[in-house]
Amino acid sequence: MAEIIDFAEVQEARRKARVRGPERENLERAAQLMRENLAAVAAELADAPRGEQGELLTRVERLAALIRYAMRMLGETTDTGLDGPASIRSR
Repeated sequence: MAEIIDFAEVQEARRKARVRGPERENLERAAQLMRENLAAVAAELADAPRGEQGELLTRVERLAALIRYAMRMLGETTDTGLDGPASIRSR
């Protein structure tokens, strides 16, 4: 008799097992700090001179990628977004 395995359940269990206790708290704090930094950079971008906007946009992209990665580590999302393998190679 064949046994059906739900890979989504297995992956979710692995994610939860990976990040627990103090490590999870540290990751949550880091993700929150990155969100605050993203908000600050977005505010700077609104008033920045044209010459500085490129650097600020690069910061926005990197912070967004780090936040998505932290969210995946915390098991809050499985979306790879723009920080998947193809976009990482292009940098």
